[in-house]
Amino acid sequence: MIQFLLNQELRSEHSLDPNMTVLNYLREHLGKSGTKEGCASGDCGACTVVVGELHADDQGREQIRYRSLNSCLTFVSSLHGKQLISVEDLKHQGQLHSVQKAMVECHGSQCGFCTPGFVMSLFALQKNSEAPDSHKAHEALAGNLCRCTGYRPILAAAQQACCNKPQDQFDNRQAETIARLKAIAPTQTGELNSGDKRCLVPLTVADLADLYDAYPQARLLAGGTDLALEVTQFHRVLPVMIYVGNIDEMKRIEAFDDRLEIGAATSLSDCYSALSNEYPDFGDLLQRFASLQIRNQGTLGGNIGNASPIGDSPPLLIALGAHIVLCKGNTRRTLALEDYFIDYRVTARQDSEFIEKIIVPKGQPFFRAYKVSKRLDDDISAVCAAFNLRIENGVIADARVAFGGMAAIPKRAKHCETVLIGAAWSSATVEKACAALAEDFTPLSDFRASKEYRLLSAQNLLRKYFIELQTPHIETRVTAYV
Repeated sequence: MIQFLLNQELRSEHSLDPNMTVLNYLREHLGKSGTKEGCASGDCGACTVVVGELHADDQGREQIRYRSLNSCLTFVSSLHGKQLISVEDLKHQGQLHSVQKAMVECHGSQCGFCTPGFVMSLFALQKNSEAPDSHKAHEALAGNLCRCTGYRPILAAAQQACCNKPQDQFDNRQAETIARLKAIAPTQTGELNSGDKRCLVPLTVADLADLYDAYPQARLLAGGTDLALEVTQFHRVLPVMIYVGNIDEMKRIEAFDDRLEIGAATSLSDCYSALSNEYPDFGDLLQRFASLQIRNQGTLGGNIGNASPIGDSPPLLIALGAHIVLCKGNTRRTLALEDYFIDYRVTARQDSEFIEKIIVPKGQPFFRAYKVSKRLDDDISAVCAAFNLRIENGVIADARVAFGGMAAIPKRAKHCETVLIGAAWSSATVEKACAALAEDFTPLSDFRASKEYRLLSAQNLLRKYFIELQTPHIETRVTAYV
């Protein structure tokens, strides 16, 4: 059984289809049709809902953290122990919520199909903002598309909703909601079982290891932003899933003198602060990683585990010399991330083995990262590049250069590195290293970019890296787009 709050209503589900998304649960199971399906792939934001969960603030006080999610990519099992809020829950005692009023008064809606998604993103923004902030408003709404109006009135609604925001029913019932969430906090493995399909929800790494050993054919579900597409886009059936999002051990970020250890189930939003503080380029790239809804849900371990050649984080982590800890039963092994990827969607992971955490070295001042894509926000890389050199007395003592989008796997450019190591840090050396990239990669042409464009972009990004290290005041990192 799983339990969660639907606004303030306690829901207990036993035999629900585990392949059911929150979108379909709301629309088809509960008849709540305010949440819309636009793309069923997490691109348009029409299906945005908000999920609240218990979270300790900086002073250790328990609060409710509200986050926007794409309900089309969220399986119901991931709601275990949380609160689900849909657009129907905002209107209270016959009165529109302040974010709904702002959309009306600022004329932020035309046909209205996308409006519920915008409203829910604005609601989450309001809950997480103390004052109007243009950057935060753009970030919150970047994952919501409107096909019939300009965004100016919607951004005006964001400013109005977050300026002198009034208390709402959620603020007034916060203490009660916290108490109710505590009362339904999971204490043992939960399960949804429809007979032919099941999803298990363990609470500890040890329980996960036991379940995965018992069900090696199971699919691990973390954020689900990639896995859910198999159901929503390809109409496949996932007979057994194991949801790892309730395992606190796998959502921790621990900082040591020489490294960060990040649990594999840590959301990309939660990774942002730690990674951006150590490596600003990593933080900048994460802000361009899909939409806020996706970052709130997707995990660092998932972005590695799905072994996509165009995943944004693996090239950066490879260039930094990151390792992963793989767990199987009571056995753990540490593997260099670059050795995890073998071929297209093929990895070194054994049956019943899972990524427990990612180890990211600290203290590498010449690390830089760049992403080339058709759109600045909410788009997949055509080329993603990461450079990490150690330069001593004008000579390159060591070099780690990694790319995504250039091969079947995220991969180091070994020929390029060989040219760099031991050479003077100069434009002549960089030109030789650029030529060597043609030996490292034979990229493919697809709808994102031609093979010629990819290779030229990779070479130009190395030149860009050289220029930026020579003139560090130039602030152009991680902003390249076609």
